[in-house]
Amino acid sequence: MKQTILKYGGYGALTICVLFLISWFALNDLDMGIQEVIGYASMVVALSLVYFGIRHFRDQFNNGALTLGQGIRIGLGISLITALAFGLLDVIYVVWLNPDFMETYYQNVLSELQATLPESEFLQRKEELEAQKALFASPLMNFILMAVTVLIIGVVITLLSALILRRKTSDLPS
Repeated sequence: MKQTILKYGGYGALTICVLFLISWFALNDLDMGIQEVIGYASMVVALSLVYFGIRHFRDQFNNGALTLGQGIRIGLGISLITALAFGLLDVIYVVWLNPDFMETYYQNVLSELQATLPESEFLQRKEELEAQKALFASPLMNFILMAVTVLIIGVVITLLSALILRRKTSDLPS
C-alpha cells in the first residue's frame, strides 16, 4: 500500500506542478477568472491519479479485492502528497517567482466588485478583503490554503474512487 501511495502521490505531485507551470507560462494573459477555472481543472486532473492508484493497488497487489477502508487510505495518502507539493509550489510562486501576484489578484477582485456592487456594499466588501489580504500575505497561510483546497478535492475523489473500485474477495470470479 505504501509503495502505491508514494508512486501515485509522486505522479499526482508532478502532474499538478507541471500543469501549474504550463498555465503560468502559456496562459498568463488570460482573465483571472479563467485562470482560476483552469487551476481547479488542473487539480482535478492531477487528483484523478487517486482513482488509478487505488485501482493499481486492487489489481496488482490485492488479488482484485479492495475494502472501502483500503481505498480511502490509499486515496488520502495520494491526495496528501499532491496537496503538500502544490502548497509548496504555490508558496514558491507567490514569494519568489511572482511576488506581485497577491496585489494583482487583490486589485482585480476589487475592480470586479466595484463594477458590480452598490457603493455601500462595495466598501463593506473592501474592508473584508483588506483583512483577508493581510492574512494571506503570510506564506504559511498561503501554503495551508492551497494544500487544504487540493486535499478537499482529493477527499471527494477518494471517496468516489473507493466506492467505485471496492470489491470483496467473494465477489471475484473463481
